[in-house]
Amino acid sequence: MSADGKVGNLRNSEPLEVNVMQRIRDDLKECLGEKLKVRANKGRKIVVENMAVLEETYPHVFVVRVETKTSPSQRVSYSYADIITKTVELSRPDSEEELFTWLTS
Repeated sequence: MSADGKVGNLRNSEPLEVNVMQRIRDDLKECLGEKLKVRANKGRKIVVENMAVLEETYPHVFVVRVETKTSPSQRVSYSYADIITKTVELSRPDSEEELFTWLTS
């Protein structure tokens, strides 16, 4: 509480969250056009793994073109928050190395 009796601004943690989102966005921009392995948790113990090409990044979401054996390719969008919460995990197909290992540290 400050000297004037007001409670401090609760938005003090915002810049950290914005920096993490910006870093994820910047890292993904470097991978535009690359083939990635996408592992998405769809809920109820359903996990989907597909190969995809990163097509575009936007301020709040990124778009991948998923390649499946059973259907023609389709575009799927995910939010950067999905990466933070580990709902979506991206890795390089050749080395199985996750793209955002710095998030766990």
